[in-house]
Amino acid sequence: MTSKMIDALCAQADHERLASASYIALAHWCEDYEFSGYYKFFTEQAAEELVHMEKIHRFLLDCDVCPVLGPLEAPQCQFDGLSVVARTALALEEANSAGVRECYDIALSEKDYPAKLLLEWFITEQVEEEEWARKMVTLTERASCSGGLLYLDRHIHKYLSE
Repeated sequence: MTSKMIDALCAQADHERLASASYIALAHWCEDYEFSGYYKFFTEQAAEELVHMEKIHRFLLDCDVCPVLGPLEAPQCQFDGLSVVARTALALEEANSAGVRECYDIALSEKDYPAKLLLEWFITEQVEEEEWARKMVTLTERASCSGGLLYLDRHIHKYLSE
């Protein structure tokens, strides 16, 4: 495995780790504003992002490469409403998708077929991740009154898991 491929995979793993921290920040904001359904959903997303990070790290370790964890910036913690929270989640998933595609392009150019196979799993996963994030934005923005948001909060996990 080339150093370019290793660096790209470590950078993607770091982005997954940053996404996890960002989902924790989103969850905390939601809990502070008493959106417990969103809190639960984002808490689960945070855990899933760490699983994604570990999947990349495990791949590197299996290839006899010790993953390097880079520094992370602090995630955003203050938001101007639930619609902004939903749009932030979508931006996180779009950034993850862009990073995966960048890694995939490197795997193709380096003819790193094992990395290509790993990244094909992530490409499929990101289609699903962006789908729920777009749906969250749409549903959140449609629930324009406080009663609608409270109803959506109670059912957000179900709607995004369908």
